[in-house]
Amino acid sequence: MRIAVVILAAGAGSRYGGGKVIAPVRGRPVLAHVLTAAAALQPAATFLVLGTDADAVLAAVDPGSAHVLRNPDPGRGLASSLRIGVEGAAALRPAPDAILLLLGDQPLVRAEVAVALLAAASAEPGGPPVIAPRYADEPDAVLHPALLLPPAWPLVAGLTGDRGLGPLLAARPELLRRVPVAGANPDLDTPADLARIEGAGSAAG
Repeated sequence: MRIAVVILAAGAGSRYGGGKVIAPVRGRPVLAHVLTAAAALQPAATFLVLGTDADAVLAAVDPGSAHVLRNPDPGRGLASSLRIGVEGAAALRPAPDAILLLLGDQPLVRAEVAVALLAAASAEPGGPPVIAPRYADEPDAVLHPALLLPPAWPLVAGLTGDRGLGPLLAARPELLRRVPVAGANPDLDTPADLARIEGAGSAAG
């Protein structure tokens, strides 16, 4: 399955105090771990969505071959970055078979979770267009990484606010398939989260 990866890293990180995607985890910036996980999937292309601090992020993190997209107004919420990223990925030619969404503040994201989502999509063609993990250690957690099949792409255009796909999937659960996976994939929102992540299992990459 030919995929494009979209990494959302445009948020201000106000709860963290700013600069959270360049905070060091295991000696590397948070975002660097996410980029490594993305590269391990050998996608057709990776799109990195940054915000008003893009220059500072790029000074600290080498995006490699990722295409950098800038959200000029990330204060509009996560949905605005999601729209920018999905539009960029969907414009690839030839078009990808699916778009994988990663969050730039999840340094423990594992490539094998994405592989499990891709396997589920291949095993059940024509099923729900959004496929997300259900982590054994946090079954009700945020749905990332998330795999978007082409029927889901037009739905992104109507999203608003800071919860991305959350409200849409809550209102239309038939759009979502969950795939059981081991472990967890915590967000980095506060300095306390950073301490917990440092003490958790091996970070990606």
